[in-house]
This record gives sequence, structure tokens and C-alpha cells, in this order.
Amino acid sequence: MDTGRRGRVAVVSTPIGHLEDLSPRARRTLEEADVVACEDTRRTGLLLSQLGIKKRLVSMHEHNERRRLPQLMEALLEEGLTVAVVSDAGTPLVSDPGFLLVREAAAAGVAVEPVPGASAILAALVASALPPYPFTFLGFAPSKKARRRTFLTEAAELGHTILFFESPHRICACLEDAAAALGERPAAVCRELTKLHEEVLRGTPGELAAELGSRPGVKGEIVVVIGPAPKVRR
Repeated sequence: MDTGRRGRVAVVSTPIGHLEDLSPRARRTLEEADVVACEDTRRTGLLLSQLGIKKRLVSMHEHNERRRLPQLMEALLEEGLTVAVVSDAGTPLVSDPGFLLVREAAAAGVAVEPVPGASAILAALVASALPPYPFTFLGFAPSKKARRRTFLTEAAELGHTILFFESPHRICACLEDAAAALGERPAAVCRELTKLHEEVLRGTPGELAAELGSRPGVKGEIVVVIGPAPKVRR
């Protein structure tokens, strides 16, 4: 039964590393929310603890998001609550959970309020020194070599700047595949953005693979940015 007490969904961006990147509006939204749907209750709990905020947390990650929908939709439609959606870091929905809830809430007439903030994608794009537009974000690179080669070969046809996430354990293999599939394009590896060990390396995929391969190991969260082929570079 529709009680007419629809709540709202607030899609709240959280810091990707530096706590000061949380906006005053994001903090206020988290303080006012009735429920915080989060990717990892431990990480979000730590963030809220640092902010001095206590809230009811509901886990919503890639493995349970669909199962959580009835519970969260009831909170929105029957109880008229405000549900804040956060990911572990950055902007929710972009390679993180939240899309299914936002889609269903919007279809039911629930207000969806974006609360902008940190984004590893945009941070990497502006730090890369590569053409900022047009660009395409491709999510996570596939873990299997054959699929990754196909992924990169298809991306080569876009003709503009591409970005994707990669694991530190696979970054060298991925860059070697990028060198084979994309050739000598300008590229950047953006690692640990906004954190203590932030690093932006620039060069061709082959050069970056050699640089990172020479290290004892690579750690941290990584965004790879690859520019267009020289003939179409802006």
C-alpha cells in the first residue's frame, strides 16, 4: 500500500583518501540520514566514527544488493526514511553498488539526491595531463589475459582518452597488454590519489610497465589513463 510518505535516496560521495575532501554538505547529509547503505559496514563505520556520527548501517555490496532492495524500498516507501548510499570511497554507483536501488527508487517516484564529491576517475583524469575530453571510463580491466586483450583492443577503437581501474598485482601485465593492443600512446598510472603515497607516473604503456616492473612490488589503488593515438590527439 502506498502511504504517500516517500523518503529520499541521497547518493553521497566520500573521500578516496583524504578526509578533508568530505564536503560539509556530505557530512550534513550523513548526519541527517536515517539509514546508511554502505559497501562495507566496517569501513563506513570507521569513517562515521571519525566524524563523530552514529547511524544505522546496512550492508549493500555487489553480492547482496538485489536482496537488500525490498528492505530499503520499504524504508523509503512505507516509512518515509532518508537512505544515504555510500561506497567504500569516492562516488557510489561508478563501479560500486547502488545502481539497482537508485533505479528502483526513481521508478517508484522516490527523490534521488546526488551529493557530489571525490571521484578517483576525475582526479586521475585531471592529474594525467592527457586530453580531458572526450573520455570514457571502462570500469575494472578484466583479470584474465585473453579478455583483457579484447577489452583493450575494443577500447583502441574509441579514439579518445580512456580510464579504467586495475589491481596492483596485475598492473604490469595489464600495461604490457596495453602496449601490445594500443601501441605507443601517452598514458598515466595514478596511484593512491589524495593519500600519503600519491603518485602519478606518465609515459607510454611499455615505459610504465618497465618502470613498475623494476620495483619490488606495487601497492595501492590504481587508475590507468591512456590517451588517444597521436594522430587524433587534441
